Amino acid sequence: MEYLINILPSLIKGALITIEVFFLVLILSIPLGVFIAFIMRFNIKVLNYFLNIYIWIMRGTPLLLQLIFIYYVLPSVGIRFDRLPAAILAFTLNYAAYFAEIFRGGIQSISRGQYEGAKVLGFTYKQTMWHIILPQVVKRVIPPLGNETITLLKDTSLVYILAMNDLMRVTRLCSVILIRPRSWWQVFFILFVPRFWRKFWPMLKIAMPCMRSKPWVLLKWEIYGRILGKIRSFTAWIWIW
Repeated sequence: MEYLINILPSLIKGALITIEVFFLVLILSIPLGVFIAFIMRFNIKVLNYFLNIYIWIMRGTPLLLQLIFIYYVLPSVGIRFDRLPAAILAFTLNYAAYFAEIFRGGIQSISRGQYEGAKVLGFTYKQTMWHIILPQVVKRVIPPLGNETITLLKDTSLVYILAMNDLMRVTRLCSVILIRPRSWWQVFFILFVPRFWRKFWPMLKIAMPCMRSKPWVLLKWEIYGRILGKIRSFTAWIWIW
């Protein structure tokens, strides 16, 4: 019990850094993605060309490579960032590209008749987007936004490459120093998994009411079984490690 008391302060500090990166990136990347999605609707050829290149690069290259480029390569041309700003910038640029495509797809999924009906009723373009289009878009993009949010939560562990003392790096360092890897990784599992589960469980609750008929009920329990099996397997792996 004594070693748990000794390691918790370090792990809590690492968890706070992970949470800070997660929320800052989420707050910055979603508005930027929405802005890019709306800008691309104006069909300005030159601007759309550069935005498409930006999205292609951000989505087509690993996030780890982007972190290394911003923190280690840009200083060679005189552009320097501290570790936290470099991580926030890399994550924001990367996830803004994904969010932009999600919102662009949501906007394009709205039928043309919605715009025509709003025009007949005398709505301006701003009123049409704010009162008619956006409410439908938000409803349609919630599932992919939830997926990207979960991915962001897991990707925060990549900041270890910048020598930031996040939860993953602190756990790894302490397990090496104290030569008690199993205990450290168990505490890491306790701190990290509940935050992941809080993101996953609301989506599961949304899907459950749709499963009314008998086949869907059976499928529901099959999903439960698979999820619990994965959790048990991962818990056993942590314990063995």
